[in-house]
Amino acid sequence: MTVASTHNEAANGTFFSNLLRFSIYKRNQGRVTRQVTFAALAIAIAVGVWRVAAVLPLWLASDVSSSSSDLGVVRFLVPGVLLAAGLWVSFRIVCMPRFADFLIAVEAEMAKVSWPSWSEVVRSSIVVIFMMFALAAILGLYDLFWWFLLRAVQGSGG
Repeated sequence: MTVASTHNEAANGTFFSNLLRFSIYKRNQGRVTRQVTFAALAIAIAVGVWRVAAVLPLWLASDVSSSSSDLGVVRFLVPGVLLAAGLWVSFRIVCMPRFADFLIAVEAEMAKVSWPSWSEVVRSSIVVIFMMFALAAILGLYDLFWWFLLRAVQGSGG
């Protein structure tokens, strides 16, 4: 057994043991970032389960061995179990020490950011939009110049 495989087994053991815990690592730190991350994961899982629930009857209808009574229970049981398991795993992931420490650091760095005021955002947006139109006009003029020049060269050579 190599050192890398031993480390991977230890990491996997820690991962699965963290999934079965009920405690929250550093409960009061990085709360907003953890909640937003959990919400994003939960939405992604819910959309995936919704898609599975939409195509599950089609998969089960093509299976000849399933009866109509099994379809009703399975149609709601499978997505429900997948949703519950996905939400639990996403909740536990944001509470794992390594990931939670990262999210705590992200929230601390975001608190240090100096956010612009509304008037600064408006002024900056106006400058950016003006520069986009100015550069588009300049590139359009260059395009017209080269179009006329190449057309004149092509017309005189032929």
